[in-house]
Amino acid sequence: MTKKLELVFENELTKNVTISLDNPVYPVDPAAISAAMDEIIAQDAFTSSGGNLVAKKYARVVDRTVETIEF
Repeated sequence: MTKKLELVFENELTKNVTISLDNPVYPVDPAAISAAMDEIIAQDAFTSSGGNLVAKKYARVVDRTVETIEF
């Protein structure tokens, strides 16, 4: 099972932009995630085809289970 932390922002064209981080510390700290997202916006750390990131939308932890099928 793999966990990912997805940080979802809005860019200048009001489109969603997702930054995905593998294997986050769990349980997550909502205050730390919010502060990190604020800092990413303030520092213009990332840009997208729709412009700079301008607002936080949400964050989520995604669990993914992969099962290999043997032949």
